[in-house]
Amino acid sequence: MLNTYTSYHLITRDLGKALDRVENQPTVERDTEYYLKNITKVKSIDEFVKNDRLFRYAMKAHGLENMAYAKAFMVKALKEGVAKEDSFANKLTDKRYAEFVKSFNFAELGDKATVYTKAQQGAVDKYLIRVKLDGVDPNSEAVKKEVKYYLDNIVKVTSAKDLMADNRLYTFAMKSFGIEGSIPNKEMMEKVLAGGVRDPKSYANQMTDKRYAAFASTYNFEALGKDATTYNAAQRPSVDKYVRQTLEENAGKDNEGVRLALYFERKASSITSFYEVLADPALAKVVRTALGLPETFASANIDRQVKLFEDKLKIETFSNPKKLDEFLKRFTSLWEINNPSSPVQASVGTLFGSSSPAYGVSTDVLFAMQKLRF
Repeated sequence: MLNTYTSYHLITRDLGKALDRVENQPTVERDTEYYLKNITKVKSIDEFVKNDRLFRYAMKAHGLENMAYAKAFMVKALKEGVAKEDSFANKLTDKRYAEFVKSFNFAELGDKATVYTKAQQGAVDKYLIRVKLDGVDPNSEAVKKEVKYYLDNIVKVTSAKDLMADNRLYTFAMKSFGIEGSIPNKEMMEKVLAGGVRDPKSYANQMTDKRYAAFASTYNFEALGKDATTYNAAQRPSVDKYVRQTLEENAGKDNEGVRLALYFERKASSITSFYEVLADPALAKVVRTALGLPETFASANIDRQVKLFEDKLKIETFSNPKKLDEFLKRFTSLWEINNPSSPVQASVGTLFGSSSPAYGVSTDVLFAMQKLRF
């Protein structure tokens, strides 16, 4: 049997091929086909949770498979949405719940939640508002004609270059955000789109007029590439997450350490504090192992644990690909020393929540469920 680091490296060396192999597995292929065929038909939270096959697929995609039974809990999270900081999902330490609600955002988008895209319906909604402000009837034939042309053709756009090459589409998009005065300034708009909005120092984010950052967020080629004009989190992105989850589970059947490393690698860029690490048993185990800490340290005071982590590690390590690779190499090496490649330990279930909920679900979630129940 290959050791932990070698197994992890073989998967991540060509992650695309590894994911393709998983997606082509008969069971995964069937479940994915059903999901994509039916998720766009879902118009409400009730329809969503009542279709157990769809709901379980979505839950697994977001790492919440062990909570698929807690439908009342998830309905509450979905109904309150994520727009308000004090919403149910946002108050939970485990950010997977907020991510799930963002993907299936019925609270904000209603019956369009599973089909809505910023670059399609979002841009059209803004365009119609602008037209009305200009004193033009949104229901006029001329406006309907422009909207139809836009919706028929924006889905064919796969890059910023494509968007700017079609003057009719480009003009529609610019007018939607009320920045039609900059239509001639394509050099500036190229910079706006090229920089995207992920980096606070990007060209769009540095502009005083925030409409340009909103434009870059809608036509987000920098982050989403060719999918920018068709992106809906409930559709293909959820499938990609499901496939990745399955890849990690499959790896864990042979070696728990490989699953932990793959999971950490996936979550690393979103980690902003060590409190988030401690809220997730799997992430915390990786850090403890990499730092050579005993399992008993997990029962120490939370603040003490965070202080020690901060003394030993910089949180920025996880967002730096090179440093993250070094960190995971250390983890997999130490894991192998402590757990020579052999049959997987039963603890994998407690870390990822496939066993007793008391171990796989964070404390605040259990507390919230108790309050909900009674």
